Amino acid sequence: MDVKSAIKFMLISTLAFACMNTIVKSLVHVNAFQIVFFRSISSLFFTFGFLLKNKIPLLGNNKKLLILRGLVGVTSMSLYFMSTKYLPIGTAVTLRYLAPIFASVLAMFLLNDRIKKWQWLFFAIAFFGVLIIKGFDAQINTYGLVLILGAAVFSGLVYVVLSKIGKSEHPVVVVNYFMIISTLVGAVFSVFNWTNPKGIEWVLLLSLGVFGYFGQVYMTKAFQVASTSQVAPLKYLEVIFTVLFGVFIFAEVYTMWSLLGIALIITGLILNVIYKAKMDKKQ
Repeated sequence: MDVKSAIKFMLISTLAFACMNTIVKSLVHVNAFQIVFFRSISSLFFTFGFLLKNKIPLLGNNKKLLILRGLVGVTSMSLYFMSTKYLPIGTAVTLRYLAPIFASVLAMFLLNDRIKKWQWLFFAIAFFGVLIIKGFDAQINTYGLVLILGAAVFSGLVYVVLSKIGKSEHPVVVVNYFMIISTLVGAVFSVFNWTNPKGIEWVLLLSLGVFGYFGQVYMTKAFQVASTSQVAPLKYLEVIFTVLFGVFIFAEVYTMWSLLGIALIITGLILNVIYKAKMDKKQ
């Protein structure tokens, strides 16, 4: 295992995702589905190029599950982009990270997975953080909160669908389906409320896919060279980077209660990752 390389890869990955989040926030006047469209179509150049270069079949094996993954994924992404219009970007990113909790609960019903007692405690810590954010921070918009929690639920469902797909599909084939479906959905829905980008906005919109693609690539590299328990907690650096960008670029203000809530959510999620990794080793 190469922990130093994993840390380097995760730093690059989380910084790339934080840059993408910041760009999304800066495009506050652009329709969310339009952002979905540009985010997806710019990533297609990378996914299509990779599949064609390596002569990997584009259609995959289980088309129904691949389409389902794409539909669930674009729903989550659309709700997340919508929520950024109403919430501080760091808060939105933090709440979206509740996805693994929803994934565990959904998997319990859909895949007959079991949730350990300790995991329920970690989930409770994370949701207590949500309650603190909503209950004590007057800045939090209820509509934005509903949107981002919806995004987290659908993101959790993505985990479940990916679990069903397993290793039967090449990872880039899965991402490619997601990007194709997202491009189509984004194009159809943005037609009704299209805003012509001006100047630098074209660059920002097209750069979304670039940052998203490299964030995904380097995160994958990190998981390939080190164990999950060592790498997964580093994912939450994205929250720290995004909060800092929000403060310095958008002059967002995070109250003590907001920061406490964010800290509790991240703590609960990291404890769950570490615990799960230990349980997997024992099995």
